[in-house]
Amino acid sequence: MPRIVVERQFDTPQTDEDMRRVADQERPCLAAYQASWKRSLISADRKRMVCEYEAADAETLRRIQREAGAQFDRVWVGEVIE
Repeated sequence: MPRIVVERQFDTPQTDEDMRRVADQERPCLAAYQASWKRSLISADRKRMVCEYEAADAETLRRIQREAGAQFDRVWVGEVIE
């Protein structure tokens, strides 16, 4: 399944509770579209975040983000290099 990257930028630093709230809203949408969250990286100032998912395609992840009410700037297909 393709890896999808979601980039997010915030006006204010995100708290753990902010991130937990979005994750709780996303969970049912991810299940409905047979997608899964892999990992997230948040900047030291907590104003930027990159999240990695597995999903059918980028449009599916955009739909999930919108339905969950999650803020995002860009969604793109990526490839894991190890």
